[in-house]
This record gives sequence, structure tokens and C-alpha cells, in this order.
Amino acid sequence: MSHLAARTKDYLTFQVVELFKQAQARQAAGHDIISMGIGEPDFTAPDAVLEALQRAARAGSSGYTAPAGIMPLREAIAGFYETQFGATVDPKRVIVTAGASGALGLACAALLDHGDEVLMPDPSYPANSNFILAAGGVPRLIPCSADERFQLTAQKVSEHWTDKTRGVLIASPSNPTGTQIARDELIEIIATVRALKGFIIMDEIYLGLTYDGTPASALTLDDDIIVINSFSKYFHMTGWRLGWLIVPETMTATIEKMAASLAICAPTLSQHAALACFEPESLAIFETRKQAFQDRRDFLLPAFAALGLSVPVTPDGAFYIYADITELGMSSMTFSHRLLTQADIAAVPGVDFGPAHGAHTVRFSYATSLPRLRTAVERMADWLPKLKAEGA
Repeated sequence: MSHLAARTKDYLTFQVVELFKQAQARQAAGHDIISMGIGEPDFTAPDAVLEALQRAARAGSSGYTAPAGIMPLREAIAGFYETQFGATVDPKRVIVTAGASGALGLACAALLDHGDEVLMPDPSYPANSNFILAAGGVPRLIPCSADERFQLTAQKVSEHWTDKTRGVLIASPSNPTGTQIARDELIEIIATVRALKGFIIMDEIYLGLTYDGTPASALTLDDDIIVINSFSKYFHMTGWRLGWLIVPETMTATIEKMAASLAICAPTLSQHAALACFEPESLAIFETRKQAFQDRRDFLLPAFAALGLSVPVTPDGAFYIYADITELGMSSMTFSHRLLTQADIAAVPGVDFGPAHGAHTVRFSYATSLPRLRTAVERMADWLPKLKAEGA
């Protein structure tokens, strides 16, 4: 029997995947499941992207690329950051990766030695902890309150920093809460981490999906931040497995060397197709779809209030609502199980995102159509009174 590495016992189970399996099984059994669980847009790549894929395939452009990706795509990403998020980026600092997962894996492998700690907010996206573990590091979840928008603060970074801490991993907007870090707070976090001689990995996967105010990259505040982003969310290309990493110039040679061995390159046809994402017609489509996400949020927030589901912090990005179910008197696991089996609605128990609030919170995704969300609310309006009558 093969001996497993000791660290495997520390890997977190991704409950959203387990929930997705259960929902699929019920769907196959004939149930009409409304997915408010997995964070996957119901939109797909625009026609221009599909056509670019076909052209690349017919032209035979499917061999290996340079480990950092094709230069036209790196240039397009840099241009996108400048026009959309106000950050001037040298294309040579852009590393195209196999999804944001590939980007985070490279960043952690490059930055962490065995036992190095990384501070993260609780709640946080669970897979991030596993990437830190895979690199030999130690994720430290710091409980963050609704008053803090469920985000790390400079004060908490300072309070929890130890001689083993190497840096922080933060996200704005965040999964699961959909909240952004306020600009003034982010400035203080950056100053605090820099004074402690640490690194900042910034997850900007949902930066394109912000609804209140003009989105700005953390790179506008500090050029030395390591930024992770993806074509999965704003560009609706989840299965294409394409993302990117923006690193300081001093890291580019090392990251390219590692990428050459660990991935060889990101999917080549996806790279060529993704160039079409930055055409004006495609960007107009993405902005229209962004408005659709905002419309869904703006429908659900008052609907949840009418249902008696508490939302402690209004989400201003991504496509998630982080609800508090304390008043229902049951665990988030029980609630999610009953919601799926009794109302045919999939939503993720908060235990997926950390222990601080996990027992009494549920993440609802609104990455599905407004008519389906209306039906989900109607089902919950019928189901919740029965649930309350049954008790825990």
C-alpha cells in the first residue's frame, strides 16, 4: 500500500464539488434542480471567441507555446489592465497559465518554503488553502467580521503576523462574500505587509464583475503585488482553463523557468481564442452580461430580505450572496441538504469557506438566469415556512 504524504490529511474537502455531484444525481433522477451553488456563469464564450478557436484549430496552431504564453495575448491582457483597471503593466510581466489555479500554484511554489505561513481571511475560497499546502506552506485563516466586510484588515495582519509569516493572500471581490476591500484599507494592508517585508498575492478573478464604483486593480497602489486573474468569470470561459499571473519584473525569469517544467504552457488553442475576448464587440457583450449579473443581485437582495434570510454585508462584486441563517436554528450543512432534497435548490454550506462563520452561513450563487432565480425564490417562499415549522 502506498504511503500518502502527511500533508494530504490537511487538504480541505471542496463541499461545492460534493454538492454539485449530489445535485447532478438528483437531476439525473428527474428533479428540476436550480443551481445556486457552483460559481460558474451560465453565459458561454461569445461567437467571436468560438470563431477564433476554429480558425486557430484549422491553421494548426495547437503546438506548444512559450511557457509564459503567446505574446499577443500577454499584450492584450496588459492593455486590458490599463484601459479597464487603471494599471500600467509591462506585457513581459504577464504569465499566461492554465487557469487561475495554475497561476496560484506557480506563485505559491515560487514564494513559499516549508513551514512558511500565509495569512488569509476567514471566510475564504477553500482551494486557496490547498495550494499553499501543496507548496509546503501553512495557511492561517484569520476570522473576519461583517463589520470588516469579511476581509482582512491592516490591523489584523499586524496582530497575527509571526516570525513564520511570509505574506498574505487576499481577494477583492471575494468568494464567498462578493465584497471588495475598501481602497483606504487596502492601502494600509499594503503598507503594513511591506513594513513586515512580506508578499501580497492578490486574487482579482472577479475584478471585472464589480457593481458599485469603478474597479481598480491593486497594481495601481503597488507595482510589486502578485496578481492572479482568469478567463473563467468575467469572460465566461470556465472549461477553457486559461488564466494569468502578473508578477514583479524580478520574478519573471523564475516563474517562466518553473512554468516550463510544471505546465509546459497553458492550453494553446484557448490562448489563440482568448485574443478575441479583447475585441470591442466582445467587451461590449461582457459588459452587458455584467449588467445582467447586477440585475440578478438587485433582485435577490430584497427577495432574501422578504424571505427572512439575513445578508450581513451587501455584495458589491462577483456573483455570490453570503447569507446568515442563524435564526433558523440549524447548521449550514443541514440547511443546504434540506434545501436540495426538499426544494431542489443547490446552495453551498458555509463550512466550505472556513470555521469562523461556517456553521451558520450559506453561499448562494446568482450565476444563473433571472427567471430561474425567480422560481428559486418562489420555491423558498413555499419551503421556508415548512422548514421553520419542522425546526432543527
